[in-house]
Amino acid sequence: MKTILSLLQFTTVLPLGKAQDLEHFARRSYLYPVAGYVIGALVALPVYFIANQTIAAAVAVALIILITGAHHFDGLLDFGDGLMAQGDREKRIRALTDRNVGAGAIALGIAVTLLLFAGLQETAAIACALIIGEVCAKFSMAFLTAYGTPFKEGMHSYLHRFAQPGFPAVSFLLCLPLFLLPVAPVKIFGAMILMFLCPVILLGISQRLFGGVNGDVAGASNEITRALVIVGIALL
Repeated sequence: MKTILSLLQFTTVLPLGKAQDLEHFARRSYLYPVAGYVIGALVALPVYFIANQTIAAAVAVALIILITGAHHFDGLLDFGDGLMAQGDREKRIRALTDRNVGAGAIALGIAVTLLLFAGLQETAAIACALIIGEVCAKFSMAFLTAYGTPFKEGMHSYLHRFAQPGFPAVSFLLCLPLFLLPVAPVKIFGAMILMFLCPVILLGISQRLFGGVNGDVAGASNEITRALVIVGIALL
């Protein structure tokens, strides 16, 4: 239980009592998808009872931000600044790690949020899509935690220190219960393809632009993967 509490305290702002040592989770970061199931279910439950699809999608986006404390969304904004910065690697890293919010952050934040909202609005089973999207998003973080070489000391480097190459394989196994949801298998397969492609592409981009990965990149992967997976479910 200490490991699960540590995981949920790291990924959400839920009132879960006494703070647990992050090392409990760091040694088992393959459990990331468990947080996806919890967050997805907490968002899906009230949204399921909203008949209007547009309002349901808007409430879902708001609840995701509220429950996660915009922790990973902040990483998305920072990644946007680093991605759009002009100049050498040092300037891009400075833009990525700077606390100020620039045009790149706003642009990427809006783009990803619009994709998420549009995907939720168009999907036939919004509750299931929320759970699938959140679990796949957390898999992408597990993937980057294991394979994303840190370019600086920080939260990501701490988690990476404990991660093992086989952790993403265990995370993938934890994603397989998604096939039990009342959703066409082809949609689940599509979601899983995207949950692999997103972190792989972000890993390549980050290595080229920044020389590695940090917590902002991992957080951005969470947000981008969730949005693209839900859009994929809506299109398939």
